[in-house]
Amino acid sequence: MATLGDQVFVVRYDSLNVEVYDAETFTHQPDLRVPGLGSYTEGLAACASRRCVYLSEGYSGSVHRIGLEVSLFGKKAVKKWAANKGSAGLSVNKEHNLVVACHDSNRLDEYTTDGKLERGIRMQAGVTHPWHAVQLSTGHYVVSQCTSPGVVSVVGVDGQVVSNYGQSETSDVGQMKYPSSLAVTKNEDILVADKGNNRILSIVRSTGCVQELALSVDGGIQAPMGLCLDESRGRLYVGEFSGECRVLVFDEVRL
Repeated sequence: MATLGDQVFVVRYDSLNVEVYDAETFTHQPDLRVPGLGSYTEGLAACASRRCVYLSEGYSGSVHRIGLEVSLFGKKAVKKWAANKGSAGLSVNKEHNLVVACHDSNRLDEYTTDGKLERGIRMQAGVTHPWHAVQLSTGHYVVSQCTSPGVVSVVGVDGQVVSNYGQSETSDVGQMKYPSSLAVTKNEDILVADKGNNRILSIVRSTGCVQELALSVDGGIQAPMGLCLDESRGRLYVGEFSGECRVLVFDEVRL
């Protein structure tokens, strides 16, 4: 999932389109049609500066860019480029470049909006199966390792681990299992979709404290895999990968 202005973008397993919803009314708007999109999209991100949406396909190792502006011919600009296989989580950094976590090749790749590879970072000892990465203001990256037990790491531009967050010493949250999507707050604390434990975790970077967010929903959260934080609305979106595969919306989330 991703948000941009008053729109929410959702991509589902075995779907060839991107669903679009109004962030105020939650009404379904016309889908974004993506020519050549495969049936399993692992990553989704939106860029306000470039006015576009990005998608990654891990099986084929490709990235799609869909412009949101309509041309004089009534079409949206679509671009596709080859990436490493296992390309999963996507994020946009402060340079408006696309950061791609590649779990098969154990690396992070940074591309311009035109698909030019600006930087490739191979993960060093202590990081395996990176699923999602978000660049911090320091230039470091927070990376989820989709393993069991799972770890969320901060790594430098050389791929070396700066710090790790796993089982908390200050709470009873226990170990993570297959952490996937991440969200970073304006204070650069970290939210984690702890997929194997059916919960969302909050990591306070200043203290290293790991806590489970109190999110009430009928039936509980089922295998959360998508995560999107809209701090302008005080809202958290959670996408499920099991059960009814719902998109859950939580307002007034205390972080």
